[in-house]
Parts: sequence; C-alpha cells; structure tokens
Amino acid sequence: MKVYTKTGDQGTTALFGGTRVSKDHIRIESYGTVDELNSHIGLIRDQNIDAHYKSVLIEIQDRLFTVGAILATPPEKELLKSGEKRLKNLGILESDIELLEKEIDTMEESLPPMTHFVLPGGHTTVSYCHIARCVCRRAERLSVHLDHQEPINPIAIKYLNRLSDYLFVLARKLSSDLNAEEVKWIPRK
Repeated sequence: MKVYTKTGDQGTTALFGGTRVSKDHIRIESYGTVDELNSHIGLIRDQNIDAHYKSVLIEIQDRLFTVGAILATPPEKELLKSGEKRLKNLGILESDIELLEKEIDTMEESLPPMTHFVLPGGHTTVSYCHIARCVCRRAERLSVHLDHQEPINPIAIKYLNRLSDYLFVLARKLSSDLNAEEVKWIPRK
C-alpha cells in the first residue's frame, strides 16, 4: 500500500465508508485534532517518566485511534446493509472512562489540594502535558461542534472531556514527581 494515493489532490478526502468531503470539513478537523493530540501524548510518553504512566498513555493512545474512527464515520455509514454496526468491535467503553477517573483519583491522593489556577510550565515534561490538555480541549470542542451538525456517539465527547482532566492532573503529578515549581495564578488586585 502506497502512502500517497493522489485522491486528495483536489482538497477532498474519504471518510470511513467512502463518503468524500472537503479537507476542511468539521469532521476532518475533529479527528485530525484527535490525531494531533495522540502525537502530543506520544511526546509525553517519550519523556523520562514512571513506567506506569507510560503504560496508561499507551492505552490512551489506543483509545484515541478508536475516537478517531468514531469521528471519521458519518451517521449514514454507521450501519452495514445487514443492519449491523460497522464499528461493532470498536468503541469507547465506560470502563475506559472509569480507568481515567481511577488514575486521576490515585494521583490526586498524593497532591496538595488545588487552591488556585496553575500556570502551565515548570518543567518541559509538565509543559508537554499542558499542551496535550489544550489540544484535547480543542478536540472536544470540535467534536461537540460536529455533534451539533451530525450526531456522533456521545461517549467519544465524554472520553475527551475526562482525558483533558487526566492530562491536567498528570501535569500536576509530574510537577510533584520532578520537583518542579507549580506556580499559582494569583490575579492582580
């Protein structure tokens, strides 16, 4: 299989199921941003961090491919002619969201309570987490926008929402693990 197909040279691309749309379609923006997020998470995973976090991040990257597949499937192509779901073996499960929540709760047990907003930064690895969190929020916003135009499985949005929370808490936990300063944002008076 060649990397280049030349089918997108006129500014269109194929969705899952064959429907062609413009490359600036909100559906393409949505799953393209999820792909961008996945790359940022790979960058976090490549840092010198605990093996447990790396393992969770690999699991998240796998789930993001699933989210991308969900977003790349237009509603009219979701069912096969037999009436069976095209993505029957793919999907985000409640247990995927519960994993993120469990990880958040575990990390927060060892962190001081939040009393202020935190300025992103303090260590390169922490900054990568904050960048990934921001890209995750953008992916979530684009997915919500898409859902307003063409319904998508709501669990994909829920997963992105919880993932951004996870990335925020991971940034805080890595700040602690790396002895990086966590700078509180205190508004001017």
